[in-house]
Amino acid sequence: MLIGFIIIGGEAVMSYKSFKFHNESNIANLYSLHSWLGIGVIVLYGIQWIYGFLIFFYPGGTMTIRSESLPWHILFGIFVYILAVGTATLGYLEKLTFLQNSGLGKYGAEAFLVNFTAIITVLFGVFVFLTILSQPPQEDEHSYSAI
Repeated sequence: MLIGFIIIGGEAVMSYKSFKFHNESNIANLYSLHSWLGIGVIVLYGIQWIYGFLIFFYPGGTMTIRSESLPWHILFGIFVYILAVGTATLGYLEKLTFLQNSGLGKYGAEAFLVNFTAIITVLFGVFVFLTILSQPPQEDEHSYSAI
């Protein structure tokens, strides 16, 4: 949450303030699949966060509601995460298209950097997904436990 909202969100605000690329280049906003999915991911993440707060943190959620909600909360969270990785990949593709339309060579250093960053993003998402699917470590009776 710290990295996602505070650091990266702050970077996004500063980026918007200093690199108003679409507006300065007369490119329409909210026209691509990347932008629509991005808005969808933000809305779904907000719903997930509010639902998790109300059910799991706020004292009004009963144990029955919590136990019945947990599998759906996990599934919905995985879905939002996968959608976010896909949206980020579409953003890299959109950026590469902009760079190529402005005269960048298809095999230039910038194109390789964008493609490499997209591959790293997808691989990270795959490893996160595989970690989710793996079995958790077994608890030891004589070890420390969470409070």
